[in-house]
Amino acid sequence: MSETNEETIQQILPLEIIDRSVGKKVKVLMTSNKEFYGKLIGFDDYVNMVLEDVTESDNDEVVKKMLLNGGHIAMIIPDINV
Repeated sequence: MSETNEETIQQILPLEIIDRSVGKKVKVLMTSNKEFYGKLIGFDDYVNMVLEDVTESDNDEVVKKMLLNGGHIAMIIPDINV
């Protein structure tokens, strides 16, 4: 067979990206338009997340630990510098 110039596309599953973000800072956008920044310390199959040292975009107050309901998460942005 002849080789083509097409690159092999590596498939990355969404949960793999989240798994690689454990222990790192993430930005989480909720369906309510709230934004949370914090260190991801865990998640489950429903994408419920536990964040540590969390701040909300509208508030400078830091929350030590927070559990976010995966059903209300609209977007997760991994590896951010806050």
